Amino acid sequence: MKYDIKKDNDSLVVAVEGELDVRTSPDFEKALMPALQNMKTVTFDMKELTYLSSAGLRVLLGAAKAMSGQGKMTLKNVNDDVREILEITGFINLFNVE
Repeated sequence: MKYDIKKDNDSLVVAVEGELDVRTSPDFEKALMPALQNMKTVTFDMKELTYLSSAGLRVLLGAAKAMSGQGKMTLKNVNDDVREILEITGFINLFNVE
């Protein structure tokens, strides 16, 4: 998995590529969580994300909790496979998915 975290003032854009799973989520979480501090918006660009496991969902949920009361979190460019995982697990209702 590859990721790119870019800050622009109080906005954060996080591009993820590959598989967000039990192997890759710990390193991703370590980089992501500190970057969320003081952000008003965070956008996950998931165009190149091919797989999302429960471990990856946990990281996204943690990000959503961190943004709660602080700002807005959006998932963009979610492909059909990842969208299906979000729908089956009910997480589609927890996130702003565009």
